[in-house]
Amino acid sequence: MKLTIFTPDATQSREADFNLPTFEGSKGLQAVKEVVVAHKANARLGTHSTKTRGEVRGGGKKPWAQKGTGRARAGSIRSPLWGGGGVVFGPKPRDYSKKINGKVKHLAFNRALFDRALAGDISVIEAFVSKEMKTKVMNAVIARIAPKGKVLIVDDPFTSETTRAASNLARVTLQAAAKLNTLDLCTYAKIIVSTKALEKIITRANGAQS
Repeated sequence: MKLTIFTPDATQSREADFNLPTFEGSKGLQAVKEVVVAHKANARLGTHSTKTRGEVRGGGKKPWAQKGTGRARAGSIRSPLWGGGGVVFGPKPRDYSKKINGKVKHLAFNRALFDRALAGDISVIEAFVSKEMKTKVMNAVIARIAPKGKVLIVDDPFTSETTRAASNLARVTLQAAAKLNTLDLCTYAKIIVSTKALEKIITRANGAQS
């Protein structure tokens, strides 16, 4: 599959073939959905909690007599009908995590990688290097490749200069090649990968998954 390769300053580009996984039809699409849902579910803390009428404080005494007051019957100030009372069917701490086996993860990663590459959303840069790697320089390089939208840049590994230069760019996120996942591939409008990182990603994509 052909990908566009940019020079470090992104002023020149060329195309080259890379041994990316290929798919036909809808194979792997369901795996992508399952893995993305699992990633989002596993990120949930599940610490939300409310009190039932049996857990709120007070309410040991009947507020007023059952009859003769002209008011509606009330047995406890802990009733959900009262302000400060318990919550009916409110959230309680729970575990949202989902388990996905390795073969499904591998299939989903490869399918997402193929789809984004086919759509032209993955660009390659020779390296994130410059004589004066500052935020202004990094912003200019990224703008030449991806003028707008959220951008994910992937390297293996990132230098301290690159990390510092990109840290103040609100639309840019950094991810190491070894940690790149299906959710990353599906989230960003543009993905910029260094040649070194792409080698690791291809090796990972084409590796056998037991």
